[in-house]
Parts: sequence; structure tokens; C-alpha cells
Amino acid sequence: MRFDNSRESDNIEDRRGDGGGGGLPIGGRGIGLGTVVLALVAMYFGVDPRVVLNLAEQAPAPSAPAQHRAGPPANDPETVFVRHVLAETEDTWQTLFRQNGREYVDPKLVLFSGATRTACGTGQTAMGPFYCPADQKVYIDLAFYQELKSRFHAPGEFAQAYVIAHEVGHHVQNLLGISAKVQAARERAGEREANALSVRLELQADCLAGVWAKNADAARHIIEAGEVDQALRAASAIGDDTLQKQAQGYAVPDSFTHGSSEQRTRWFKRGMEAGDLAACNTFQAKTL
Repeated sequence: MRFDNSRESDNIEDRRGDGGGGGLPIGGRGIGLGTVVLALVAMYFGVDPRVVLNLAEQAPAPSAPAQHRAGPPANDPETVFVRHVLAETEDTWQTLFRQNGREYVDPKLVLFSGATRTACGTGQTAMGPFYCPADQKVYIDLAFYQELKSRFHAPGEFAQAYVIAHEVGHHVQNLLGISAKVQAARERAGEREANALSVRLELQADCLAGVWAKNADAARHIIEAGEVDQALRAASAIGDDTLQKQAQGYAVPDSFTHGSSEQRTRWFKRGMEAGDLAACNTFQAKTL
């Protein structure tokens, strides 16, 4: 990606080196009480809470909390990259919201290692990047990018940018009131219908990531040749069917909460081709 004409965001909170929270024994393993809370919040955005809890149980226990205060972000290449990408999302969504008569409130992006406290409980590396609506912050341990490359075989800067853009997409949904409406509908629905609503929410976030990419590139030419395929590989690698087949050898569509690999790539492409929020109404789409 090219950031020749791009600024760096100041909305970064660097907590790397700080510790997480205390633990509550579950099933013989230490698991943060905040993890349970985060699992409940995960339900808010359509993520199966069992996935959060299982990952937390399998993850190495975080080290004891260190008495450090979050300092300014470091200037290593990965951190500078994240600052550029976040700035691109800010500039793009501020413009799109203004064009629609709305005000965009920038989210904060928190860099952490191992575990960190959030308004949604204790976040851990094993959970992957996530958005907490209670504090309007995106959380990411940059070690996930190595996981994206080695485990999911989706290397490249634009694949990394897609991850941030997807979580910022959840922030957009939160600001627009979409997330609250979906959660209210999920509470009235059975499990199968609730899962289906979650899939639509997640696919919309993928589409919004595509809308960002289209508009940011049109304004500042940040995407280089061949890089779109990196994001498509990342979206495909984390589809529910792909992950379930890796974990258990088969997929159970009724249990999907994020969408299949094909759906995730298709909705990202749809957002990127259209560059318009109106193209991302997954809730009125007859087929996903």
C-alpha cells in the first residue's frame, strides 16, 4: 500500500507491555472474568460466545499485570502502518457521513499484547481483533498479523488493512444504530434466526470495508496492483465454513455467525465495486 499522501492518526492507544485482568477458574483453567463479559458482548455482534470462551481456555495465561501507563505509539513499521490505515478510515468515513448529513465520531484503536482491560471486559490475543461498542474502541494485538500470514495464508498489507476496516465497519454500524436494532431482533428470535441476523451484520461490515477501500483509493491512490486479492484471501480464510472444516472436518451452515468464505469475499467486493453505503444493505438482500 502507498501512503505518500496520507497522514497518520492520533487516535491510537498503545498498551503493549501492560498486563490484563485477574482470572476466574473455569474447567480447571484460569479464564478472565472479563472474558465472560466479552463473550456476552460478542453475542451482541453475532459471534458465538462459545468460540470466545474456548479460545480463551486454550490460550496461554497472560502474565501478571505490569504497572505501566500507556505511552505514545512506537514508530516501528507495523505501528506506523496501523496509524496510516486508521487515518484513512477516519478521513473516508468523515467524508461519507458528511455527505449523508451525519457526523462521524472517530473510534480509538488500542494496541495491546496478551490481554487488556476494555469496557466490554478483558480482551485477549486469542480472541483476535474486535470492536467494543461500550467504549467505541477497536482492539488488536499485532501478533494477529503473523497469524493471518502463517495460519490463514493471507499475507500482505492490504489483508491487514482489511482487518482494521472490518472492525471500523462495526463502529460505523454502531454509530448508525444498526447494531442496536439487530441485537433487539436477535433477542426476540430463536437461535437459528439469531445466527442468520448475525451473518447479515458481519457481511455488512465486510461490505463497509469494501466501501472504505474504494473511496480511500479514489481519493488518495493507496492500493497497489494486485493488493485487492490480499483482502479477498483474508475474507475467504476466515469464513465460517472454512474455519469449521479446519476445526471439525465439516461445516454446519445453521451455526454460521459471520458468513461463508464465498459470502464474505462477495460482499467485500460488492462494497468495493459500488463505493456506496446503499450497496451494503444485507438486511434487505434476498440472497446473501
